[in-house]
Amino acid sequence: MSSLAALYRYPLKSALGQSLQQSAVDGLGLLGDRRWMLVDAERGLFLSQRSVPRLTQLHTQVSPEGDLMLSAKGFADLHVSVPVSRALSANLRQIKVWHDTFEVPDAGDAAAHWVSDFLGKPTRLVYMPADRARTVSAVYGENGDKVAFADGFPLLLIGQGSLDDLSARVGRSLEMIRFRPNLVVQGSPAFAEDGWKRIRIGDVDFRVLKPCARCILTTLDPQTGERSPDREPLATLKSYRLQDGHAMFGQNLVCDGAGVLEVGMPITVLE
Repeated sequence: MSSLAALYRYPLKSALGQSLQQSAVDGLGLLGDRRWMLVDAERGLFLSQRSVPRLTQLHTQVSPEGDLMLSAKGFADLHVSVPVSRALSANLRQIKVWHDTFEVPDAGDAAAHWVSDFLGKPTRLVYMPADRARTVSAVYGENGDKVAFADGFPLLLIGQGSLDDLSARVGRSLEMIRFRPNLVVQGSPAFAEDGWKRIRIGDVDFRVLKPCARCILTTLDPQTGERSPDREPLATLKSYRLQDGHAMFGQNLVCDGAGVLEVGMPITVLE
């Protein structure tokens, strides 16, 4: 039987992730996942490892209340509180994530100075309240499906068998965290998740919306931030996982309802 092998949360979009044993989950994904993000201070464009590999060196923790802790080598740790609701109207910042332009609370000047010093350029830290979450593309989602600062969908699932298959083809062991999943499945054949439409993990139901198109970010070493000179594993993915011009690896999901996930829970394919 398939089961949940690992849970990963990314409090700050494109910074280092956290391995969890248990997590609450709802329509926005795992609790505290990608509710914070860095943006270019002048234009409000989101920043990611695609253009800023140094983000692989940024550690984050998130409190049960949603507060963020930033840490990096050579920098004093910084605690950033969730922007106070009554002050939101005064500190909203217009930002852009891919084709979505919207306003979210800015985390303030102290946080901006810290992240600007870390990246070496003017940067702001922003936060996503649940009531400002973006709408998932109607091409794939249903009315009411929401996403925080993730690229397009609140959850990403990858099968361990799929990673093992890719590692064998590349010729070296690849780290799962390189692909930044939230949910890792064990006990299923390679790419079995491609055929799933609805699954249940424990008592929580999920809809599988679309394959995940992979980019140059997968060629970054998650420990050092250095790019693979052979452009792997993206080059190999393109050789056998190409669909509509994109290399696909993993499946994007939404959660129907809410609940708690724990490593080891059984996974049932409903459809």
